[in-house]
Amino acid sequence: MRIVNNNASTERLNQDPLGHKLVWIMAITSGAAAANLYYNQPLLAVIAQSLQAPNHATGWIPIVTQIGYALGIFLLVPLGDLMEKRRLVLTMLVLTSVALGAAAVSLNLAWLLVASLAIGITTITPQLIVPFAAQLAKPQQRGRVVGTVMSGLLIGILLARTVSGFVGANFGWREMYWLASGLMIVLAVVLSRMLPKSQPSLRVSYPQLIGSLFKLIRQHPILREASLAGAMSFGAFSAFWSTLVFFLAQPPYHYGSEVTGLFGLVGVVGAAAAPIVGKIADKRNPKLTVGLGLVITSLSFLIFWVFGYHVLGLIAGVILLDLGVQTTMVSNQARIYSLPSEFHSRLNALYITFYFLGGALGSFLGVYGWSHWQWHGVCAMALIMLGVAFTTFIKRRQR
Repeated sequence: MRIVNNNASTERLNQDPLGHKLVWIMAITSGAAAANLYYNQPLLAVIAQSLQAPNHATGWIPIVTQIGYALGIFLLVPLGDLMEKRRLVLTMLVLTSVALGAAAVSLNLAWLLVASLAIGITTITPQLIVPFAAQLAKPQQRGRVVGTVMSGLLIGILLARTVSGFVGANFGWREMYWLASGLMIVLAVVLSRMLPKSQPSLRVSYPQLIGSLFKLIRQHPILREASLAGAMSFGAFSAFWSTLVFFLAQPPYHYGSEVTGLFGLVGVVGAAAAPIVGKIADKRNPKLTVGLGLVITSLSFLIFWVFGYHVLGLIAGVILLDLGVQTTMVSNQARIYSLPSEFHSRLNALYITFYFLGGALGSFLGVYGWSHWQWHGVCAMALIMLGVAFTTFIKRRQR
């Protein structure tokens, strides 16, 4: 495996520092692209009625989407170290637009599941942009830049539920997919004019590239630890959001998709803390903020368990949930981006692959917990996943 000499490229990037405008464009793009993975969650009940499918069957839509995303991250994001990043970003945006259009014309649940898998596989743009932003940023600003881009990403995830809930209730679930498809084309046009070109850091074959991923897992304990903690944290997050629409449809709430989506707005309060977390991670050991994030996330599920049948309890829990997950996410990424920059795309690919496999597992366990024990089952499954993350954290500190 040969690493390309990127001194000329690095000098050019240092001469053109990462400006605030480009950082925010990257953040907006990451959020809008990541939103494609979550439009389906408030729409599950509407889709079930439209396609005449049972709730437990439509519950597989977010699971399949997250599995597809994990596959896309593992198989495609490493290409960021092998190909020119700008071209790769634009290509994936166009492919995502096509997949979203396919979902919009689904005639049955099987079709929609296949389209959802394709949406997941192609929606890798955020995980190409995050390491690209880290590469462009100065070392002393990397945590803040990554935090800003990640803030846009998580806010996009949360607003996705609000937007899709509103569109689904007032226009229909197909219109939501068409809207998202058009937005991807618009972003591709904007980024084609703003993103700088990059130079690949590797000259290897694709099989060698994928093989190098397993070497990175073995060589870097920080990567293994961050991946497991992130996967369990996001699994708990997904368990909540994959079942909230069913919980709110029952007594005492009787809410539809539009109101369910509004809870995404509440979570923005917690998600907006990402730049602050990034600054703290720049100044202190980010492992400490990982532990803080896990504590906050666990507290949110205790609140859901005890006070979830009251609106104020749900609101408080959602704020803490998104604050905790975002804190863990940004801190973990600050840790892995402290490793050599020529590995960043592959490190990010591995981390996010595990992250969304954890999300898929969380969605499955959330639906399983709901099917057997309703809301308390969802909270219990989430707390078990967080317990696994804490075990890893404590074990590392003891060593």
